[in-house]
Amino acid sequence: MTLAALADAARASRPRAAATRVVGIDGPAGAGKTTLAARLAEQLGGVQVLHMDDLYPGWDGLAEAPARLLEWVLEPLSRGAAARYRRWDWAGGHYAEWHEVPVAPVLVVEGCGAGVRAIAPYLSLLVWVEAPEELRMRRGIERDGEAFAPHWRRWAERERALFAAEGTRRRADLRVDGSVPLDAAAPPQDRVAALQLLE
Repeated sequence: MTLAALADAARASRPRAAATRVVGIDGPAGAGKTTLAARLAEQLGGVQVLHMDDLYPGWDGLAEAPARLLEWVLEPLSRGAAARYRRWDWAGGHYAEWHEVPVAPVLVVEGCGAGVRAIAPYLSLLVWVEAPEELRMRRGIERDGEAFAPHWRRWAERERALFAAEGTRRRADLRVDGSVPLDAAAPPQDRVAALQLLE
């Protein structure tokens, strides 16, 4: 499957938040969700990407973020109203400024917890991204620094528990191998890369 085909699938899906098609991209930390979301949004013509990282109230906030997404974004959109959310300030340890989420044909939501059962009724398409744990941890430490390794390990325990309870991988419409670079199967000049789908 190509990014273009994934974008076509998103466009062809049934809107489930009033007129908005919400594409959820879920999976463990470091799997490649953010990269995939950015490339998909570009393929869809520059649609908005909402990052669950902006909703978690800190390293212990994984379980709380889906409720914020529902209250601030998905429920207003399902009424045909513009939505907004408050960004979590990780350095300051508090919610900060508001960000607007206008009514649009497609909204991409990426991050751990984007596909929990409470959110599922609003999702037009759920994509699961995964990669080996060692690779994911390495990506996380390279991004955040060695000092954050204890946080990453604690987060990994909580996301495993969440995914097991929610059955997110099993319920996904598509499963993508995030260990393969998005453009590995395409020439460097080709902006439409192949996605490695999992069984």
